[in-house]
Amino acid sequence: MTLPFPHLLRAVLAIVLVLFVAVQPAYAERIKDLGAFQGLRANQLTGYGIVVGLAGTGDDNLEYATIGMKGVTNRFGLSLPPGVNPATRNAAAVLVTAELPPMAKPGQRLDITVSAIGRAKSLRGGTLIMMPLLGADGQIYAMAQGNLAVGGLGVSGADGSSTVINVPSVGRIAGGATVERVVETGFEQSPYLMFNLADADLTTAMRVADAINSQFGYGLAVANDAVSVRIAAPVTPQERVMMMSRIENIPVTPAEAAAKVIVNARTGTVVINGAVRISPAAVSHGKLTVRVQESPTIVQPAPFSRGETAVEERSAVDIEEEMRPAFEFKRGANLSEIVESINAIGASPSDLAAILEALKQAGALKAELIIL
Repeated sequence: MTLPFPHLLRAVLAIVLVLFVAVQPAYAERIKDLGAFQGLRANQLTGYGIVVGLAGTGDDNLEYATIGMKGVTNRFGLSLPPGVNPATRNAAAVLVTAELPPMAKPGQRLDITVSAIGRAKSLRGGTLIMMPLLGADGQIYAMAQGNLAVGGLGVSGADGSSTVINVPSVGRIAGGATVERVVETGFEQSPYLMFNLADADLTTAMRVADAINSQFGYGLAVANDAVSVRIAAPVTPQERVMMMSRIENIPVTPAEAAAKVIVNARTGTVVINGAVRISPAAVSHGKLTVRVQESPTIVQPAPFSRGETAVEERSAVDIEEEMRPAFEFKRGANLSEIVESINAIGASPSDLAAILEALKQAGALKAELIIL
C-alpha cells in the first residue's frame, strides 16, 4: 500500500524526531548552568547611613548615630547647637548592603538591605537618608535612599514585658539604590574569553571544551585546568556577545560527581550520593542499653525503740543488649542496595554514621567521608 505524500512526510518527520531525541545526551545541562564567564560577576556594596522618622524605637544616645545625624544636617547648611543629641529615639545608625549585578549601567535600580547596628528596637516606618554605597576598592558605585519595608514587629509594655515577631531591626528597600558607576570587566579587550566552572572537574572541563569546538570549530576552546576553559574571542563586542549567548545554551553532560558521604554530627543527617560503592563486607551492629532505676524506701522504727525514721536506698541495674543479624554488602553495592540493607536492620542516623565510619576504616567504603 502506498501512503499519500502528506502522510509519508509526517511519518518521516516522526521517525527523524524520535532518532533526534534518542541521540540527545542523557541528563544534559546548559553550559550556563555549570559556571560563568570570567568578569561577569556580581560585586558587593556596603555603606553607612542614618534612618530617621522612627516612632521612638531608634538608638538611645548612640554616639556614632549622633555624629551621622550631624553630618546629614551639615550637608544642608544646618549647624546644631552644642550638646544637642538629634539621634535619640527617632533615628538609628544602619549598615546598608547591596549586590551590584554584572554589567550594571548607571541609572539602574538595586534592592538594598538596611540593618541596625546599635540599640534600635525597630526600623518600621523609617526613611533612609541619601548615602553612598562603596565597593571593595573604596569607590562609590551607587547612591541609596528610600522608605523601609520591615517584616518584623516589636511591642513592649510599661512593665517591661515585650513581644517580638521576626526581626524588626532589619528592613529592605526595593529599588532603593541607583547605580552611579560602571564596573570595568576588561573582557571586551582580552583576546580570549574564560569560562569558569562552578565545581572543579577535569572531565566536565574537557566536555565543555569539546561541546564548544563541535559548534564553532576544532581548536577554538581549550581546557586550561579543572575549572577554566579558554575560548578564542572575536574582535568586535557584538560578535563576542553573540558567541557568548550561543555558548551558554550548548547542552553538555557533566561528569558524575565524586563519591562522597556527608555526615552532620550535630543534626544526625547522613547524605550518600549515587557514586558511592562498597566492596564486599559483612556488618553486625548491636545496641546496648543500661538502665539504672532508683526506688528509695522510707523505713519506720519499731514502737518504743527510740529509733529514727530513715531512707533506705534501693537500686535496680538492668543491662539489655539488642542483637541484630549481620548483613552483607556485595561487591560494588550501589546506593539503593546500601539503603535497603541499612533499612532492613532499622538503623538510626547515628547508627548509620557509625556503620559508615567503620566501613571506611575497613577500606570497604570507596568514597570520601566528610564529617560536618
